[in-house]
Amino acid sequence: MPENIAFEIQQILPDVILCFFGVFILLAGPFVGKAKQSSLGILGLAGIVAASLATANLVGNDGTYFTGMIIVDHFSIFFRFTFLLISGLTILSSLDYLRRQNINLSEYHSLILFATVGMNLMAASNELIMVFLGLETLSISSYILLGVKRTDPKSNESALKYFLLGSFSSAFLLYGIALAYGATKTTNLELIAKHILSGSADMRLVYIAMGLMFVGFGFKVATAPFHVWTPDVYEGAPTPVTAFMSVGPKAAGFAIFFRVFLVAFPTTYEKWLVLAWASAVLTMTLGNVVAIVQNNIKRMLAYSSIAHAGYILVAFVSGRDDGVAAVLFYTLAMNIGAFTIVALISRENEQKISIDDYAGIGFKQPLLASSLSLFLLSLAGIPLTAGFAGKFFIFRAAIESHFIWLAVVGVINSVVSVYYYLRIIVIMYMKELPEDYVPVSISPGVAVVLWLATFGILQLGIYPDFVISLARVSVLNHH
Repeated sequence: MPENIAFEIQQILPDVILCFFGVFILLAGPFVGKAKQSSLGILGLAGIVAASLATANLVGNDGTYFTGMIIVDHFSIFFRFTFLLISGLTILSSLDYLRRQNINLSEYHSLILFATVGMNLMAASNELIMVFLGLETLSISSYILLGVKRTDPKSNESALKYFLLGSFSSAFLLYGIALAYGATKTTNLELIAKHILSGSADMRLVYIAMGLMFVGFGFKVATAPFHVWTPDVYEGAPTPVTAFMSVGPKAAGFAIFFRVFLVAFPTTYEKWLVLAWASAVLTMTLGNVVAIVQNNIKRMLAYSSIAHAGYILVAFVSGRDDGVAAVLFYTLAMNIGAFTIVALISRENEQKISIDDYAGIGFKQPLLASSLSLFLLSLAGIPLTAGFAGKFFIFRAAIESHFIWLAVVGVINSVVSVYYYLRIIVIMYMKELPEDYVPVSISPGVAVVLWLATFGILQLGIYPDFVISLARVSVLNHH
């Protein structure tokens, strides 16, 4: 352990930078007029760029810091870059949305930065107490972000539902952490594993703790049967926040899901395997089947998001390094682009969020329609897209671990999902455009987000080798 405190602070410098920019934006907010609110978003982007540079500086500093609470390794660094990318795209896509919806809240950009700090801490935690602190930092920021449209009853309902159910799930997690401490006399992940291996842990308490933590994490990543909050929360939330929630907190939840179970409880793999297997099948099937009957596009994408959590659980069940690497790849493949277009087309007060509102836009706005088509095809797992490559790596890991039936269920679910994704594409290109349709204008920020999302999906789909090799390096020796 280095004695130099400045060196230790350097290991959490990205989070310090994000906190500094978050507080600065909060303080600057009252002094900035309504016309210049977007300048606060630009400040937030500057903070994300600065944090990205500080994160790049962490490469090569592998080790544990702050008396073993924070771990710096390829796994945490990969996720840090993923979270920063997601947050940057969210702020970019929000600039135009906030202006159109007349939301003049400086705290919006601050909360995204604070949520990113929470996600970073979750991925870098080597301690159950740090896991909880990171999770609550993310959760509290999310509760407020969901309710930023204060005059909209749906936004208020969304925030309240997530707050009540989120608090409930946090209690499960905290109780699990307390029991893990009672069983092993430590909250350090590596020491918990050593106590279990040496036989000095009370295994009855360990199994109960694992079950409670599985429930707590399952809620955060929206796996069945802990998914019930997702459709209502996604529907009521401001659309850029929904985009952020569907990718960022979900990736963070899986980062810590894997870290805790594969580092602290690897020797009890057989015990939690059945739980994860059943949850994976239930999550994939329920998400895809219920998505078919949805007419509200945000609810449909919410159920689709639940199904994707099921695919990730398939990799979790495999318990292999290749499976974990596939998840790292898949978190990049789950794109923000689709929700960005939904935010554009929904107009003021989010009036147009029915699937039928997309009728005929393939002719009036071909670029927007073709982008959305690509994002939907990627989510469906069509070849030459990031979604296909991600599912391929996940199912291959399951087959190599001899979970062939689980992979078969996953593939069948992927085929089912093609129906409801293609339904939107058919409506865009095969239905009549309403006579009163007014084309939506694309702001520079949204154009950048769509271009980056399109490039990323095609790059990861056609040439996945670079990112999957990075992901494989990131999971080596992480447990």
